[in-house]
Amino acid sequence: MPELPFWIALAAMVIGLAGTVLPALPGVGLIWIAALIYAIADGFTTLTPLGFGILTACAVIGLVADFVLTQAGSRVAGASWQALAAGVALGAVGFMLGLFVGGIGAAPAGIVGTLLGIFLVEYRHRQDWLEALKAGGGWLAGCVVSRAMQMILALVMIAVFVWQAGF
Repeated sequence: MPELPFWIALAAMVIGLAGTVLPALPGVGLIWIAALIYAIADGFTTLTPLGFGILTACAVIGLVADFVLTQAGSRVAGASWQALAAGVALGAVGFMLGLFVGGIGAAPAGIVGTLLGIFLVEYRHRQDWLEALKAGGGWLAGCVVSRAMQMILALVMIAVFVWQAGF
């Protein structure tokens, strides 16, 4: 297979690697899609089904971990399901509003919106600023752990791709 498809796929994977840190960009999902397109175009000759299976397992773990770890951090810190729902809603609103700031503000606004949603609902329920902050901090801690895990998985995925399809 010519080198150009390899380099295009690798460039998409580097964007996916950045997406493991920047919430506005796709992460492990983009890496998996780039590998899938490359493998289909290549007929699964350089990127074998076993290699692609490893990439798929890493992608599934990363996508599930993103949701599970952020929610688990929140629950461990005492956030209610209502606070998490408000966090998701205000996070989406913040993300959409942040898009109007040249797209750059989408990720920070989404994070601020989520934290604000969790904080407001928990404060309303408990009437305690510290407990409300603790619930928001739990979500943030889970988010950080999730991003770290996704980055590690993304690096493994890229390494497997380069090992199998590299020139």
